[in-house]
Amino acid sequence: MKEILERYLPSNAVEPVSELIKLNGVHLKIVNERVTRHGDYRRMPDGTQQITINANLNKYRFLITSIHEIAHLVAFEKYGRAIKPHGEEWKHCFRSLMLPFIRPEIFPNSLLPVIARHFKNPKASSDTDANLSIALKSFDPENGKSYVFEIPPGSLFKIYNGKIFKKGARKVKRYECLEVETGRIYLFQPNAEVHLLKV
Repeated sequence: MKEILERYLPSNAVEPVSELIKLNGVHLKIVNERVTRHGDYRRMPDGTQQITINANLNKYRFLITSIHEIAHLVAFEKYGRAIKPHGEEWKHCFRSLMLPFIRPEIFPNSLLPVIARHFKNPKASSDTDANLSIALKSFDPENGKSYVFEIPPGSLFKIYNGKIFKKGARKVKRYECLEVETGRIYLFQPNAEVHLLKV
């Protein structure tokens, strides 16, 4: 297990994550990229606990995602299956499991304050915390995409499924964007990655 984790995690996180996996009897599966999620936790019909994590994540996002999913397992075991998946019980477990990792031997100094802020009240996904998402994406390889917040109003852009949108006004935290084909309005997080179309 450690040999596999060494490929995906910061080196000082390998041992403690490996221990958490062993301690909780987790079957870890590293899978091809899924656009809609970084990872998930599932209790299998035979009672085994399975966590899947996308192989394409950078090592810091891989670590946060691993602990996020282990926190689901720990919260369900501790508080029962009736709790909300991302409710207070899960937040408490996620924070306490993550705390030992929030240090300069594991995360770069530029990420530490952003991570510390996030864990005061962790979100259901690191992507819904725009500051954390952008900070983590700075460690990804260049992919030629733009963030919705940085493209000019009125620009056309394409998303992963090929649909084309026109950027509209910002409404509180998100942007109203018009789907060109249907005329329907969709809300986009400012840190959504899109392909800007040259018109």
